Amino acid sequence: MQNRTRIDGKTYVGKGFLERIKTAAEFHDANLLIFDNDLRPAQGREIEKATEIKVIDRTELILDIFASRAQTKVSRTQVELAQLEYELPRLKRLWDHLERLGGGIGTRGPGETQLESDRRLVRTRVKILKKVLEGVETDRAVQRKQRGTMTRVALVGYTNAGKSTLMNALADADVFTEDLLFATLDATTRRIDLPGGHAALLTDTVGLIKKLPHHLVVSFHATLEEVAEADLLLHVVDASRPHCEHYLELADTVIADIGVTEKPTRIVFNKVDRVTDTAELERLQRTYPGALLTSAIEGKGVEELRNAICAFVEGHEEVVNVAVPHDDGRLLARLHERGDVLSRDVGEDCIDVRVRVSKPEADRLRKLGVVK
Repeated sequence: MQNRTRIDGKTYVGKGFLERIKTAAEFHDANLLIFDNDLRPAQGREIEKATEIKVIDRTELILDIFASRAQTKVSRTQVELAQLEYELPRLKRLWDHLERLGGGIGTRGPGETQLESDRRLVRTRVKILKKVLEGVETDRAVQRKQRGTMTRVALVGYTNAGKSTLMNALADADVFTEDLLFATLDATTRRIDLPGGHAALLTDTVGLIKKLPHHLVVSFHATLEEVAEADLLLHVVDASRPHCEHYLELADTVIADIGVTEKPTRIVFNKVDRVTDTAELERLQRTYPGALLTSAIEGKGVEELRNAICAFVEGHEEVVNVAVPHDDGRLLARLHERGDVLSRDVGEDCIDVRVRVSKPEADRLRKLGVVK
């Protein structure tokens, strides 16, 4: 740790502190230095030159973890794009030893030629990957449209808070779960059945971290879009973590950073089975009225959470009676697509349809003049 009034432009930490790092690294026989902040390419080179040890920064470490977790084609594409955009300004480091072979007009060395070639290849690959992800975003937009007006609920929160396990408990899904950082990189959506015949769409999202690297925000835009499109956020917090409220605040900051504000949210303190101090759980409930306590592993509080989702859905739905002309197949299809048809009665003049829809959809039907 170091306190500085300003960052050193050349070595980030300054010459004196860099000597201390080198001494400590030699004492511990370290072969890798990790900085918990982003380094400029030149700073990384200077630190490596001074210490003779490989150096990576926070973003590079996170990208490496993401690369090891990526399982699907989409997540691998997202990670590759983030890695390439991160590496592009750092390619020079790989060819420094060759650039000394030539320089000046007419004497361009092989290092410079290779560097330009590599940059061209990387930029071409970046364009291809961006096009692929644009297609993914388009497909997901179509999927969201096809889901109709069902209420969308998204599980969000700091990484390793137990969101995927909670998803499996609520939706009887088979999302991959593991006690590690970023076990989930893909947004997974499942339908959940609720009391009273209601239903909602539940989405498990990628775990959040403080200082989320810009490259990841851009590359995972299609995944993070699911958070922005949700009607309700379930903010999952690992209650067993010391100072768990700190992680709640960090995740709130990241959610705001990706442009999601003023969204209806319920706080869910998960993993309460690991909390031995009942007074701590009581304090959390006093501090956060309305928060839910769950243990996705043991199933504790899952039904209460399901009922809370149902209450939200009920507050955003309405049952209306619609008079559908016999020759208006398009309206009938719309009711089936965007709502839950409760009954149908074929009369002489029209088809009387009793349907449960979202309140915005009910208002649209009223404007069409078909609600009885």
